[in-house]
Amino acid sequence: MLPENTSFSEALASTIEKAGVFATLTIQDAADAVPVAKALIKGGITAIELVMRTEAAPEALRQIVTEVPEMLSGIGTLLSPDQVDQVCQIGGDYGVSPGLNPSVVKQAQSLNFPFAPGIATPSEIETAVGLGCRILKIFPAEPLGGVNYLKAMNAPYKHLNLRYMPLGGLSEDNMRSWLELPEILAIGGSWIAGGNLIAAKDWDEIARRAERAVAIFNEVRG
Repeated sequence: MLPENTSFSEALASTIEKAGVFATLTIQDAADAVPVAKALIKGGITAIELVMRTEAAPEALRQIVTEVPEMLSGIGTLLSPDQVDQVCQIGGDYGVSPGLNPSVVKQAQSLNFPFAPGIATPSEIETAVGLGCRILKIFPAEPLGGVNYLKAMNAPYKHLNLRYMPLGGLSEDNMRSWLELPEILAIGGSWIAGGNLIAAKDWDEIARRAERAVAIFNEVRG
């Protein structure tokens, strides 16, 4: 059951849930954007979180939106209202952040831009819910305490039907346990297309990692 009163439309939330796994990308050279996106598509990954931590990120997003339109382009590390404006103009599909900044949430809402703030504590969940958010990023998911931490933290809010996207410390080895939780909308991580693989232009290995992640997702939720 998808949550109500979320900035994510039911269609978009459903698309993210069906994608199941998204690759977190840190791109230093915009020329790598399209090749890495195509490698992920080849392996079956249809969603990304392109982090806004490098000078190349806006141009990388622009190229992926234009040349790989089948990729669902989520944008990460949105820390200011200005960044929300920028990614909306380029054409990002939705945004996330590592933490909860009310000014960023409100700017996204003013632009009707789907946005999931980051949470790590019950107080942050309540603040996010008070701002109208029902889809949340839990970060850093594994260092916080992993699946057991989320289950315990979410217990008082289960009746709200909140959905979570965990990032931080996820891997091929532990992704299954996260996907088994019904409150998980989709999972993400950098292990699929890490910066070292992108720098080495190892598109084949990225495609292989994507394929393995999708296979695990299909085993759990297929």
